[in-house]
Amino acid sequence: MLKLAKLPDRTPVKLAITITPDLAQALGDYATIYNRTYGDKAEVADLVPAMIESFLASDRAFAKARRDMGAGT
Repeated sequence: MLKLAKLPDRTPVKLAITITPDLAQALGDYATIYNRTYGDKAEVADLVPAMIESFLASDRAFAKARRDMGAGT
């Protein structure tokens, strides 16, 4: 038996959303500041998945509710 477990499904899932002009502007500004800070050329579409993942990881109420939801199944 290998030490490394089988990798989880890593097939990307495309998600289309509609956002307000103010949010689009804020995301654009964030990308500009991110690129200036790190000397990178990331686009908003590159940053949004990491932003959402970070948000979900930091939401303790969500993590607890998700654990509770999984315990019942």
